[in-house]
Amino acid sequence: MTSLLKEKGWAKRTLAIVLAVDESVITRIAADKKPITADLALGLEELFHVPAERFLSLQKDYDLALARIAFQPSPARAMRAEIFGSLPIAEMIKRGWLNVENPRDVAAVEAEVARFFNVKSIPDIEFMPHAAKRTQVAANATPAQLAWIHRVKSIAAEMLVPKYTPTSGKTAVEKLKPLLRSAEEARKVPRILAEAGIRFVVVETLPSAKIDGVCTWLADDAPVVGVSMRFDRIDNFWFVLRHELEHVLRGDGKHTPALDVEMDGRTDAAVAEEERAANLAASAFAVPPEKLAGFIARKSPLFSERDIVGFSALLGVHPGLVAGQLQHATGKYDRFRSHLVKIRSIVVPGASTDGWGDVAPLGQ
Repeated sequence: MTSLLKEKGWAKRTLAIVLAVDESVITRIAADKKPITADLALGLEELFHVPAERFLSLQKDYDLALARIAFQPSPARAMRAEIFGSLPIAEMIKRGWLNVENPRDVAAVEAEVARFFNVKSIPDIEFMPHAAKRTQVAANATPAQLAWIHRVKSIAAEMLVPKYTPTSGKTAVEKLKPLLRSAEEARKVPRILAEAGIRFVVVETLPSAKIDGVCTWLADDAPVVGVSMRFDRIDNFWFVLRHELEHVLRGDGKHTPALDVEMDGRTDAAVAEEERAANLAASAFAVPPEKLAGFIARKSPLFSERDIVGFSALLGVHPGLVAGQLQHATGKYDRFRSHLVKIRSIVVPGASTDGWGDVAPLGQ
């Protein structure tokens, strides 16, 4: 502004009189002690033929430069961004995972999040940028998915089961097969797995996590199978369960949890070998692929209710398991729905469960 006044040969008092403002206003602006307002910028534009936007831009640049000098980077602020921006804190409090009364109490939330992930301080959480321990699952999974896995493992750690052996795992899978005849028989799943030394946990998924299941281990002889049952259908339950049990039988997930998200049963080369093997085992558990292919070849394109029920009886499985396979094989997901019965209310009463209004009691 000073140079513009010199060009005009004006004093600050002259400019103040022309703009009809107090002289102190012009003096303070010239001394960078008062910002240029939009109204004043328009007046200066009229007098000096310099766009008002130019005056406001200079003021903005000057203010930002001053702020940058005074600004101090804050590691604490960056950590808060990771915690509150990545984790569904409100939902975790609601679910009883974090013992916090006010989600805006930053110190209380951070302390509870550290406790939840069983670390001494927030920077030690594995998904934090500078965490000393960053596993492959931390790189591939979202913080919400990691929180779900931690909840599964915390509940599993409270369970008392006999020692697992590969033989007991195979025996458990064989004992599960007769349960496929009836939806009600699924209530026996938690007991059969527990007797085999497999900790079976049902944890409701977190918003946007899209988790189906996980196979992880507390120790080399302590497998854990966690399922979310986010789709309450008999076919989905048995597919996810058998998928995770195949991971257990193979010994997958011992070093890095085998997390399954948005499972679609793919078996092509784009899927990791361990996931492809688990998908194949899960698909064949209830309906052998060669028998399904023969059924489709004989009955396609029309599949009557009598055909589905009869084929299911021949296989000794619930019609919903055949219906689910038919949906996947034909791509017609709007058909055969009447057989896809709900099963969550049958399974969870006998399982270690967290979600849908219930909070698993954990020792502190």
